[in-house]
Amino acid sequence: MTSKNYIQGQADHTMFYKHSKEGKCCILIVYVDDIILIGNDSSEILRLKEFLGTEFELKDLGSLKYFLGMEVARSKKGIFAPREKHLEAVYRILRYLKGTPGKGLYFKKTVNRSVEVYIDANWAGSVNDRRSTSGYCSYVWGNLVTWRSKKQSVVARSSAEADYRALSHGICEGIWIQRLMGELKVPYTRPMKMYCDNQAAVSIAHNPVHHDQTKHVEIDRHFIKEKIHSGEVCITYLPTRQQVAHMLTKSLNRNMFEELIGKLGLINIYTLA
Repeated sequence: MTSKNYIQGQADHTMFYKHSKEGKCCILIVYVDDIILIGNDSSEILRLKEFLGTEFELKDLGSLKYFLGMEVARSKKGIFAPREKHLEAVYRILRYLKGTPGKGLYFKKTVNRSVEVYIDANWAGSVNDRRSTSGYCSYVWGNLVTWRSKKQSVVARSSAEADYRALSHGICEGIWIQRLMGELKVPYTRPMKMYCDNQAAVSIAHNPVHHDQTKHVEIDRHFIKEKIHSGEVCITYLPTRQQVAHMLTKSLNRNMFEELIGKLGLINIYTLA
């Protein structure tokens, strides 16, 4: 790939890209023996196909429909000693999926050019070890692109600490997104916008004064402080009712769940004209 002047991505090492003088781009993503070719430089895509065809035995499957099948998220919880409650949890997920086969993300064209990350955490949510769960939803140009829900590695001593750690993870995700956009020359506005519904966590982020209450999150504190002072990140308080990442950390009633689903950009794809 490098012989054809392609650059290997630093944000994603499975990605190779090439920008033309006309401002167009051709991107190749490879996973073992599966390859995706995308971009707006049609002539370069054809040239790359011909080149790869001389080096490997390839089969062009046309427009992308499936890639690596279905992504499956695995959890070790309940594997050691599965019980009836674990089976019921699976049934609950399957019932939801069965009832929402047409739900899909709708990517709309907007004038918004910002990168926004909504973060949330539940404090001591795990009844087994009292660890908190972090969650974030990342938006590019007003559209949801990445999301994650994960138990924190240490026990948080307060809800502010739990959300503060979640802030650090959300900032890392946003920085990765901006780095990827920069490599592909996709424009975005600065600073990156972070939204948190914990006023104490937001206050700690904007207050550089060191005190005993934040001593145990010293690394996160310095990291967040550095990103704020450099102008890379702007952290803003957001009411819980508008916090879309809320659904990734807590159980919600039906009305609030459906309200937040709408904010994610999920629609019934079968009703589109």
